[in-house]
Amino acid sequence: MNTTLPASPRAWAAAGLIATLAGLAVGHLAAALTEPRSAPLSALSDAVIAVVPLEVSHWFIDLVGTADKPLLITGLGLGVAAAGAAIGALRRTRPWPARAAVVALAAVGAAAAATRPGLGAAAVVPSLLAGALAFAGLEWWARAGRDAESGTRRRFLLVAGGVGVAALVGSWWASRVGPAAIEADRDAVALPEADVPATEPGPVADFEVEGLSPYRVPNGDFYRIDTAITVPRIDVDSWRLRVHGMVDRERTYTFDDLLGRELIERDITLACVSNPVGGDLVGNARWLGVSLAELLAEAGPDPAADQLVSRSDDGWTAGSPSELVFDGRDAIIAVGMNGEPLPVDHGWPARLVIPGLYGYVSATKWLTELELTTFDAYDAYWITRGWSEPRPIKTASRIDTPRSRASGGTVAVAGVAWAQHRGISAVELRVDDGDWRPCELSDVATGDTWRQWRLEWDAEPGEHTLTVRATDGEGEVQTSEEQGVIPDGATGLHSVTVSVE
Repeated sequence: MNTTLPASPRAWAAAGLIATLAGLAVGHLAAALTEPRSAPLSALSDAVIAVVPLEVSHWFIDLVGTADKPLLITGLGLGVAAAGAAIGALRRTRPWPARAAVVALAAVGAAAAATRPGLGAAAVVPSLLAGALAFAGLEWWARAGRDAESGTRRRFLLVAGGVGVAALVGSWWASRVGPAAIEADRDAVALPEADVPATEPGPVADFEVEGLSPYRVPNGDFYRIDTAITVPRIDVDSWRLRVHGMVDRERTYTFDDLLGRELIERDITLACVSNPVGGDLVGNARWLGVSLAELLAEAGPDPAADQLVSRSDDGWTAGSPSELVFDGRDAIIAVGMNGEPLPVDHGWPARLVIPGLYGYVSATKWLTELELTTFDAYDAYWITRGWSEPRPIKTASRIDTPRSRASGGTVAVAGVAWAQHRGISAVELRVDDGDWRPCELSDVATGDTWRQWRLEWDAEPGEHTLTVRATDGEGEVQTSEEQGVIPDGATGLHSVTVSVE
């Protein structure tokens, strides 16, 4: 029988909101202490990404760019909070439907966690714990409503709020120094010196121009694009790399196995296929790792295997052409980045780096598996979502400075250009509708990195349009034909409008 209990609908809604938020906080604490990816909002966000229609996903990414994941998890958090408030208001007059709604909300979170790749049955615990706490909180509030003079409601608000705040603080602690933290383990790893050091690019790899991207991008500034709502946190001692599929013998490697092999060091530029013309989803770094081709050769690959599928700890997959792994390019399994162990956000403890291919088909982070198969037999993550099968990175160039304003007189116009594995042989700049003018190029050691360029421009007052184009190492000039990032990377020439004072 439905009975209206004392207190206003607004007070009941507030009680439901507080109970739900406290439950969420405790659920996230439990996840931080065990498996961060099983946190209720993280699991829900992963599930949404997995089922949302391709058109909606592309529209949202085009709209908000790299803010897509933070906005998604924030939106889901607000949605769960609103649901909690609605359940609280419902509990005032219809207790059993409200109880059923709490159970359903917890079950949705548990199901989302249980179905995420790489998570086991224990992943349901944080969501069930969150639901149980929200359920108990509302029951406590209901009992308090029968005796408004007891002060129990006030105690409920204080206790529930205190539990929520304490759980948030605990989650912060656990993510950094608690059992689920891995930064300390990573920091404790001393990487060996490279057996085959990288060739230095030369004395003028970096032009001294303010606003110009450096030849090597610091780890903290390097772009990050992946599908991980919560970054996998992998125990390096238990980490394993499995090599299987169309091979004579399956192989498994530990992190120490990798460190015990010949370590090679290479400067390689990575680029995201989602990078728009003039965008910053590209960067160059010095990578330390082992030869991918040599490691795969030990498994005895079948010559008929034309695809190498790499899998991440969170279930993400990429498919690379096997012929490009074995054609002599410096494809590596990287364990270091710019002189230190791989940052957690960039794939700790190991990631794939294959020069000349966009990251969605070559740069798997948090690497756990390498499977030799065929393109006919398997479609990797982004291929099933409308992107093309692997194609070479397109020649691109970007103006870094100036971007909008400049003082009259001599102005240094500078930027970067890239065509990985082909290299950059020339860069030209055009001012307004004038002739193309050759730019000075920086030193590089290989064609696998981007290249800085600059030109001294005698800037006259007024508005001017600057346009850049590059020529790759094979003599092909960058196309001016405009194309969006889907399905295989953007094309077109980068232009900026500069107001000269």
